[in-house]
Amino acid sequence: FFFLNSLLLSFFEASFWPIWPLILCAFISLAIIGERLWSLRQNVVLPKNMLVQAVQAYRQNGVTPQLLTQLAASAPLGQILAAGLRNEKHSPAVMKESIEEAGHVVAIDLERFLTTLGTIAAISPLLGLFGTVIGMIEIFGSQSPTGGGGNPLVLAHGISIALYNTAFGLVVAVPSMVFYRYFRTRVDALLVEMQMQAVKLVEIIHGERDA
Repeated sequence: FFFLNSLLLSFFEASFWPIWPLILCAFISLAIIGERLWSLRQNVVLPKNMLVQAVQAYRQNGVTPQLLTQLAASAPLGQILAAGLRNEKHSPAVMKESIEEAGHVVAIDLERFLTTLGTIAAISPLLGLFGTVIGMIEIFGSQSPTGGGGNPLVLAHGISIALYNTAFGLVVAVPSMVFYRYFRTRVDALLVEMQMQAVKLVEIIHGERDA
């Protein structure tokens, strides 16, 4: 572990200054990935049997402030179901419209930080390339103007260090893009499932479907 830390420290010290924004992007990306993996769990967004429990509570006591508050505070699915129940005395079309409006709000919350993650995935290779270009400029700019040149081994080593930036940019970008695509697909699937359960609620309340 100590050897690995020393190796990474030597790598960062040898690289040129544009690598530091990449390091910041890497930490932000890891934080977002961890937070979204935790927040987009099935039991957090779509608790099991929530629709059944909401229907049972509705049939026992009707739409009460306690039921609406409990649903809205429990999970994103609960927010959508609560929006529908608030309009249970209106037509199915009105209920579905309120559910769609609540769904837009929930979608914004589920997609939180994904734009940042996608931006990191897009700019990381460019930051890495920028670091490599800066490194090349510094390396060739330090050569003797008399044409005598420098040690080819030293020059080759400097070029390899400059390429670290591009490599690190790709290391940051690839996982960020993979998880960005995964989370986008995950959010879309969760929204579709919540919409289906909310429509079931409307149909149950208006007698178009059995619980």
